[in-house]
Amino acid sequence: PPSVPPPPGPPARGSLSLHRAYLRSPLGLLRLGQLALGAAFWVTVAAHKYEGAAHFALFAAVLVWLLTLALFGLSLLGRWELVPWLGSRWLLTNLVHDLALGVGLYAAATGIMGHKASQRSYCNLPGYSQHCLYGAYLSASVCGGITACLYLFSGLYCLSRRCQDQRDII
Repeated sequence: PPSVPPPPGPPARGSLSLHRAYLRSPLGLLRLGQLALGAAFWVTVAAHKYEGAAHFALFAAVLVWLLTLALFGLSLLGRWELVPWLGSRWLLTNLVHDLALGVGLYAAATGIMGHKASQRSYCNLPGYSQHCLYGAYLSASVCGGITACLYLFSGLYCLSRRCQDQRDII
């Protein structure tokens, strides 16, 4: 089939305007949840002492969060056509981001933080006097798991639009 470019964003005006339809769409709402819970994940990890594999978990969470912020900003402003090569494939770009990066890296980060929480479960006992990171690692693991699910939902949303031969994200 011939390659048809996706429909352009909202009409360009002299100043930037919000693409309100995107903000009210399922993908826009999922992106807001991903940004909020993703920030909760990496702030929780970064605010506490971490070592070993938690460095990778923090790196993965911040990387995906920053990329999600960029996708959200460009989509909200309707300026995805400004991104070379990816702008003409915006739905596919969102799909790959969500399923490969979002689900993959957040699932790995969640597993790492869950493992670290299970290693520290002994300090959750009453009377333990040392500083305990169990709560922080468990909180990060829960936030990461929910965030990975949100990326899965948004990836499935983009996949369903792609399978219906839709070219736009909303």
